[in-house]
Amino acid sequence: MPDTNQAALDFLLTRRSRPAKTLAAPAPDRETLDTLLTAAARTPDHGKLEPWRFVVLEQAALQRLGKLARTRGADLGFDTDKIDKIGVMFENAPLSVAVVASPKPSDKIPEIEQTLSSGAVCLALLNAALAAGWGANWLTGWTAFDRPFLSEGLGLENHEFVAGFIHLGCETSTPPDRPRPDLAAITTWLSA
Repeated sequence: MPDTNQAALDFLLTRRSRPAKTLAAPAPDRETLDTLLTAAARTPDHGKLEPWRFVVLEQAALQRLGKLARTRGADLGFDTDKIDKIGVMFENAPLSVAVVASPKPSDKIPEIEQTLSSGAVCLALLNAALAAGWGANWLTGWTAFDRPFLSEGLGLENHEFVAGFIHLGCETSTPPDRPRPDLAAITTWLSA
């Protein structure tokens, strides 16, 4: 039998994201965030392409992005509730990390594998933050894919998009656990 890291397994079996609206300052400092980003960057990356990168969004950037989201939402004709939801997501975050999917040309590694790696980075960053005692939440929303928002707000290239905005801060309340999938309903065992 292999050696079990029971603490890590217990963490993964009980981990729970913290709703972004319940996160408050302070956020992780630069040294702490470097550790969390280092953990996230250890994500499986077939071909060592690093098809993702990080954009750390501090307070002034978050306020600017909230304003830009409101302007873009109005330009797109979205209703007030949809615009406010995204605007508040940025404006109220103590700190956020945009995990940018940045696929690389490759004859060996399909773009879908690179996109999946970007999603894995999001989960790794989320779990690293939670394991370190921070509140964290992984969100996207329409701004993650809106080309003018991505170009103007984050300086992304045309082939890039946001795999996730990982919001970080101190948790102000512990949410109840939510219903989890019925493992028997989503698992197929093949023996031959």
